[in-house]
Order: sequence, then C-alpha cells, then structure tokens
Amino acid sequence: MTASGGTSDESASKLSHVDEAGAARMVDVGGKPVTRRTATATAVCRMLPETARQIQLNSLKKGDVLSVARLAAIQATKRTDELIPLCHSLPIDGVEVEFEWLSNERLRIAVTVSVTGRTGVEMEAMVGASIAGLTVYDMCKAVDRTLSLEEVSLSSKTGGASGDFQREDFRRDASTEK
Repeated sequence: MTASGGTSDESASKLSHVDEAGAARMVDVGGKPVTRRTATATAVCRMLPETARQIQLNSLKKGDVLSVARLAAIQATKRTDELIPLCHSLPIDGVEVEFEWLSNERLRIAVTVSVTGRTGVEMEAMVGASIAGLTVYDMCKAVDRTLSLEEVSLSSKTGGASGDFQREDFRRDASTEK
C-alpha cells in the first residue's frame, strides 16, 4: 500500500517517472514531437525597505544585485538537469529575467525560458527564479538577514501535449500589488 491507500502498481501506472516496480526512472521523450515550448516562473523576495532602497540605488558593497541575480538565473536554467535528478538536458533557446518592485519591501523575479524540444522547460524556469532569489539573499545578507524567498511558482507555460497553462492569480496579483 502507498501513503494514498493504493498499491504501488496502481500508482506506478499513473506516474510517468516511475517504472512498473515503483523505481524512479527518466522518461524516454524520444518519440515526442519537437515543438516550441516556453515557461515563466516567479519568485518573490521580501526584505526590509532599506534593503530595497539600497538595491534600487545600487549602493550595496557587493555590487549590482539585480545584474548578478539576472546572470545567476540564466546560468541556473542551463544547469537544471544537474540539480533535478530526472530532468532532461535541454538546449535552451532563450532566457529572459525581469524584476518588478511590488512594494517597498517585495521584489518579484520572473524568469521565462524557451526551447524547441521534446519536453518542457517548467523546471528550468522555476530553478532560474529560485536561484535568482537566493542570489539576491546572498548579495544582501550582510545588511538584511530577514530577507526571504517566497512564492516560487509556475506562472505560465506553452506547448507540449498538456497544452498551455496560465496561473489565474499571477496576472491579478501583478496588477493589484503596486
């Protein structure tokens, strides 16, 4: 029996990353068609208003926080397969990183990744957003140990057999939090 009450055979037949015996496996995507796929993920950094002010004025001793976070996000998307065991290596076509101040203490990081391939880039976008947020923390920790990374989530995706996805609260939150 599994934690959900079903047998491992029942669960294995429903999960693509589990074989008949219940062991983890990498899915063979060789038979899937090559299509254009994109994914956007976001993370929110919450910090003291003074920390946000220093980031905006580029006055922190470690340097330009957002430029370093942007590079960290791009690098992270390209190395996701090294961090998440069952992710495929993907030839990333492009990465866009955007920063938006939601308030005087909340910074939204949005990472959009695109690929022309057989599998999606949701994990690459989420890893990119997470690592960008962790980089903001690293760059600011000397002045703000309260800085936190919150709300890491997939905002949207396009392409693939499962079709498009748009998180309903993503657009609403972006327009109401300012």
